[in-house]
Amino acid sequence: MIRCPECSAEIDVDEDEVEEGEILSCPECESELEVSQIHPVHLNVISDDDDDEDDEEEEDEEEEAEDGDKGDLIEEEEEEVEDEE
Repeated sequence: MIRCPECSAEIDVDEDEVEEGEILSCPECESELEVSQIHPVHLNVISDDDDDEDDEEEEDEEEEAEDGDKGDLIEEEEEEVEDEE
């Protein structure tokens, strides 16, 4: 008997029936778990939260890039005003 690393629920897994790299699901918290080792079985949580964090980082980078573009436009407009004077 092994425990879910996320919620500590018992997961009934036979060491002889699982393979390294196999994906299991916790019956309690429904987390996806990857078998990272057999004899003894060791599970790692495959987290969707990592994907969400990556998405948030990409959004932040896009916003910074957009802000940077706006900053360039403002500078150009200031130069045009100076040229007109």
